[in-house]
Amino acid sequence: MNRRRFLHASTLGGAAVLASQPGCAPQGPGDGAAPAPATGNEPFELHEATIDDLQEAMRSGRLTARAITELYLARIEALNRQGPELRAIIETNPEALAIADGLDAERKAGKVRGPLHGIPVALKDNIDTHDRMTTTAGSLALEGSVPPQDSFVASRLREAGAVLLAKANMSEWAYWRGLHASSGWSARGGQCRNPYALDRNPCGSSSGSGSAASANLAALTIGTETGGSIMCPSSINGIVGLKPTVGLWSRAGIIPISHSQDSAGPMTRTVRDAAILLGSAVGVDARDPATSVSAGRFHTDYTTFLDPAGLTGARLGIVRNIPGFDERVAGLFDRAVDDLRAAGAVIVDPANLPNMDSGSVFQELPTIVLNYEFKVNINRYFQGLGPEAPVKSLADLIKFNDAHREQEMPFFGQERLIVSEATGSLADPRYRKAVETVQRLTRAEGIDAVMNRHRLDALVAPTSGPAWLTDHIRGDRFDGGDSAGTAAIAGYPDITVPMGLVAGLPVGLSYFGRAWSEPTLLRIAYAYEQGTKRRQPPQFRPTLG
Repeated sequence: MNRRRFLHASTLGGAAVLASQPGCAPQGPGDGAAPAPATGNEPFELHEATIDDLQEAMRSGRLTARAITELYLARIEALNRQGPELRAIIETNPEALAIADGLDAERKAGKVRGPLHGIPVALKDNIDTHDRMTTTAGSLALEGSVPPQDSFVASRLREAGAVLLAKANMSEWAYWRGLHASSGWSARGGQCRNPYALDRNPCGSSSGSGSAASANLAALTIGTETGGSIMCPSSINGIVGLKPTVGLWSRAGIIPISHSQDSAGPMTRTVRDAAILLGSAVGVDARDPATSVSAGRFHTDYTTFLDPAGLTGARLGIVRNIPGFDERVAGLFDRAVDDLRAAGAVIVDPANLPNMDSGSVFQELPTIVLNYEFKVNINRYFQGLGPEAPVKSLADLIKFNDAHREQEMPFFGQERLIVSEATGSLADPRYRKAVETVQRLTRAEGIDAVMNRHRLDALVAPTSGPAWLTDHIRGDRFDGGDSAGTAAIAGYPDITVPMGLVAGLPVGLSYFGRAWSEPTLLRIAYAYEQGTKRRQPPQFRPTLG
């Protein structure tokens, strides 16, 4: 990755004042005239900076946590609602600089909490923080809502010394609202943009996390996934995304869709940064029963599994029967398979997944599961906000959207919410049959079966097609292929790494496998990344082609 010379902290005065005033452009010298809007391609001292780069800068005294935070806040101010108008960040943390100051004081006193000490992190806007930021899933219905406590993930990051920098924009309600939706649009944040071509979509629902990480608006970002919401925006924004096994990271304090499939995870520019971030937020949490199974399976330091020679002898199954990928993506995939073979991997080609031609496995039955689980889980979340909550039930949310139709539904409706509200309890035989079927077909008779048959370490497939044009009338065009579905429904881990560009737009390569196989997937993904170095930073072009 490219590295830039760091400016000494003393040259950074004033950046924090500027960044703390959303909508206020920097003043030019002398006459107070505003400078030309940023393009995104101006020199940026933290361009592609990794955790290790930032820690070295702080150890040497070249930078402080405050200076790093100021630089990212100024970058957000220049590019988020000005310049390229990425709309990747909904709000910044008014306490970010104070947090950074406290961490600098700890470092000066000889206390460094770990690799995240002083590192700014942006969280998706469905991850609770009990501070001066709100948590709204992009919806005006929760505008001003401050949860009664941090999410487990946020609390772990604070303990690790991270600076909670901002909340990232997202597909409203994590895309579980209406048909014909546009990924990355929320009533609070507007339409998030893809930094490679501003008229292209960033995918979702972790749209802002993907765009912000790629555009260097934060050192690290965190997204959430139910059915591809980390994988797709990571691939389409040219970054690394890691969706952990369900239960490795607690979902407590995360606005939910599905307790069967939801997981938060790292979205970063490098595999090593993803590994560091992954280990910072593991642990058994009484608020999320799924984490009890992670006891004895999680690691607090996943960097020990990273090996540049990690592909040597790895048995990899090449999944060829996922529909929708065009010949350009297929060409990049063939090149990637050659790269894996050249790096010493044992290639099993093909190692196709069963049931891929069954629409019920990946459309009808999973939708039934999510409809039922969303209603139960979102009602529980609303109730946990306490008596002052702006909305107290899914029924209230539907009424709010109807009452604020011009702001909330200018482009698409809330059909998914209405269908979910009409479902019964989780004791309903229709739900129980659906969840049992999809988990069996994606786990024991899906991923596990293929991996056992071929004695595989991981399965490999293209992550997604390239980004489509954002279209608020017709909605998203998911016609470019998507490999995240099986691992997402199974609740199994998945990691995507940049594989190359199609007409200037990035696409990723996915490695997925058995539950709790994050160490193996990280080892393989890291070796591929180090051997190919396919990430190319965005150029913020207005359009392509």
